[in-house]
Amino acid sequence: MAQNQQLHFKRHILVGAAGALLVWFFWLTRPEWSGEMRMWRSFGDASLILLFFTLAIGPLSRLWPGAAILQRYRRQAGIWFGVLALIHGFLIWDGWARWSISRFLGYEFIPQLNRVVRLEPGFGLANVIGMIVLFFAVVLMATSSERALRALGPSWKWLHHSANTIFYLSAVHTGYFLYIHYTVSFHKNPAPPNWFRLPFLALVAFLLMIKLLAFIKTVRKRKAV
Repeated sequence: MAQNQQLHFKRHILVGAAGALLVWFFWLTRPEWSGEMRMWRSFGDASLILLFFTLAIGPLSRLWPGAAILQRYRRQAGIWFGVLALIHGFLIWDGWARWSISRFLGYEFIPQLNRVVRLEPGFGLANVIGMIVLFFAVVLMATSSERALRALGPSWKWLHHSANTIFYLSAVHTGYFLYIHYTVSFHKNPAPPNWFRLPFLALVAFLLMIKLLAFIKTVRKRKAV
């Protein structure tokens, strides 16, 4: 029992260190951004990488048995995804929205108009989707333990299938800010281009592809049996 706990702790240290390196990497590669924006985007993008890793392990293991060794890190990667996503959300609320719900939903006071207006219709929806992702992430973090597995029984597996919902919502949330929000139509000068655009699309396409291939392989195997 003690040995299992020690292994669990070492894996947490390893995955947590990998998450910290990802945050540092994203921070270094976008020096032209403001400090606040670099920080919250670094945590957000790093959490997204850990989410992709967590969800890719299953289909990769079905396609290539050698990848099954990664299964032992799946729980820790999911937990650290949630931790980084929570930090990302806190930085957004504290640094940009300033704990204002109207500002979080895209409403701002424009001195020239002397009133509060909604400048970007999709901005509020994208942030609400982000909050839904955080809710699911917290639920999964709270139930990612052996005690929760025993308490929930078969429902644990059903609950953790919501990780796929997190992926689709995260893809929509991230895609909005990569491709729609920061454009020349924005009422302020847009931020410098984000190099993560194409890698993000590649990650989404890769994950969808291996999920489809793993599904086809599983169906064929069952038919053969």
